[in-house]
Amino acid sequence: EVQLVESGGGLVQPGGSLRLSCTASGFNIVQYTMSWVRQAAGEAQEWVAGFHGPNDGDTRYGLSLKGRFIISRDNAKNTMYLQMNNLRPEDTAVYWCLRSDGRRGQGTQVTVSS
Repeated sequence: EVQLVESGGGLVQPGGSLRLSCTASGFNIVQYTMSWVRQAAGEAQEWVAGFHGPNDGDTRYGLSLKGRFIISRDNAKNTMYLQMNNLRPEDTAVYWCLRSDGRRGQGTQVTVSS
């Protein structure tokens, strides 16, 4: 069974950091284009970052996020990560990992607030 499980969200103060995890089962994440997306309340979904090839260096970032967010993966654990640094209130959203065919997990809430 194909499954994606996100974790690592929570409440953090502005300037803080979080690392999100997306653990996949039922398929190999290297064989798919995998991304992180987010959606804030009342807003459209926003693409955050993704792998666009089989190599670990084949990464892309949303223009406003590069330099603060880092996407990575552990192929042995079949897990993708999103390291989020210097978080801002506008980063508050539900974050999902997204497979290229649209499959996603349940999401994890990130709230940046003092």
